[in-house]
Amino acid sequence: MAKLVPNSSRLSSLPLPSPSSPLSEATAPLNDVPEVEIESNWDQVIDNFDNMDLKDELLRGIYAYGFERPSAIQQRAIMPVVQGNDVIAQAQSGTGKTATFSISILQKIDISIPQVQAVILAPTRELAQQIQKVVIALGDFMNVECHACIGGTNVRDDMKKLESGVHVVVGTPGRVYDMINRRAFRTDSMKMFVLDEADEMLSRGFREQIYDIFQLLPPTTQVVLLSATMPSDVLEVTTKFMRDPIRILVKRDELTLEGIKQFYIAVEKEDWKLETLSDLYETVTITQAVIFCNTRRKVDWLTEKLTARDFTVSAMHGDMDQAQREVIMKEF
Repeated sequence: MAKLVPNSSRLSSLPLPSPSSPLSEATAPLNDVPEVEIESNWDQVIDNFDNMDLKDELLRGIYAYGFERPSAIQQRAIMPVVQGNDVIAQAQSGTGKTATFSISILQKIDISIPQVQAVILAPTRELAQQIQKVVIALGDFMNVECHACIGGTNVRDDMKKLESGVHVVVGTPGRVYDMINRRAFRTDSMKMFVLDEADEMLSRGFREQIYDIFQLLPPTTQVVLLSATMPSDVLEVTTKFMRDPIRILVKRDELTLEGIKQFYIAVEKEDWKLETLSDLYETVTITQAVIFCNTRRKVDWLTEKLTARDFTVSAMHGDMDQAQREVIMKEF
């Protein structure tokens, strides 16, 4: 199955699709500013989860989840976060960032206090739900309560869940701000505020909502920011809201994505991309894939073209309501 999703990446580099993948829309392009790399100021590396002095229940969850040893970002970033530092981590997608802040949060929260102690902001509903699943899985032996506050769902259900007692909230900026503003959850017990994919969130126009949330948090709240790139608006957040942050950069040549092979195909003309995609299906065994496009219109167009060629394809983009998107994700 092929899944089409719009994305800021250009299709001159084609990802592998599958005869049963859904099509989904691309995110808004990042701000047109030079990409900046932060300079690391932290050199401690712990290459074994057992040496991180984590809770026994959390360690059980980590190993049960399938982790054997920490990735490069996890080796560097978990400990400074657990120690209470504000942290800026720059690393590419697929490097283990989600588990980095999830493990850190689970180590720091007090399960006996049924109040929100950590908030994680994500740029999309789907990513928020994915993060929620990781937190719950890693905290499986801790009885952690993690709730996803996302648009397109019932506000009253969110309020009821939050009032029943939640330790960690994952969500998109608009809904999280709404829940705080409605006093559905109070920030009195907040320990940590995480911005995941900060560059994506700011490129999507969430700047004011993020700033508004910052204003509602206790001044002692620890801030953790993760981003693949460091455009000026992300750097502005770090200077406005972070206190002497630890800076961690995982360079591309340090990444080891075990079991994953990466390659790209340079397609010189737009008109050649569909045929190139079809050729890939003819020459490579593909069971499932996600295809990213840069506009919603392109998602719909490619869905139609692949369907006409007898591929099983689903499309997903921002014009669909939350219920439709969830059905497509479950089918995938």
